Amino acid sequence: MLELILPAVVACAESFADVPESTLFPEESEALGPARHEGRRREFTTVRHCARRALADIGVPPVPVLPGERGAPVWPPGVVGSMTHSAGYRAAAVARSVHVRALGIDAEPHAALPGETLGAVTRPEERERLAALAADFPRVHWDRLLFCAKEAVYKAWFPMAGRRLGFRDASVTFDPAGGTFRAEIVEGAGEEPPAPLVYEGRWTAGPELLLAAVVVPAGPAGIRPEPAAPRTG
Repeated sequence: MLELILPAVVACAESFADVPESTLFPEESEALGPARHEGRRREFTTVRHCARRALADIGVPPVPVLPGERGAPVWPPGVVGSMTHSAGYRAAAVARSVHVRALGIDAEPHAALPGETLGAVTRPEERERLAALAADFPRVHWDRLLFCAKEAVYKAWFPMAGRRLGFRDASVTFDPAGGTFRAEIVEGAGEEPPAPLVYEGRWTAGPELLLAAVVVPAGPAGIRPEPAAPRTG
């Protein structure tokens, strides 16, 4: 997935061009409805085409992937997954739940966040780290990458916790050399959350696109995973 290295148990599929709406299952067409914007219809259709390609890679036959609570995709029993779309890009990642408890992926345009957005999605300590990163590595829009990483964390968090996670409820630290990041759920996100409080993720930055992904290994609820060793490539 655009040079984003994920564990071998995770299957990914991506597309830079949209597919015909006829590839949808009837249930998906019904869920999409007749009145949505054409761009939204293309995103909805193609990202599900990607999902079925990824599911095939782990031995799951084609099935409808319907939107559930808060729009999160409903996967077949025994499967976890995540989908994302950005301008000219769609992708899906899936894994068997015996190997992976949850995963989240997100794609964003490689451009700066609008100025008013930065304060709404960051914590004070993050803004300090972003300023240092921007000074040392100016070719990456770290503010947008932070937004991307938090979206990936939320997509992993929500299926486990079943409740909202605000942008300021997680504090993200990037490793610019290793292409990794660490997200810590801060106090105030809820008492005794039924989900890990620390997430290790990976990121990549292309000329036009940013990608971030979080993979939570299968295991008992609430365990803080040990930090993953940085990987290159």
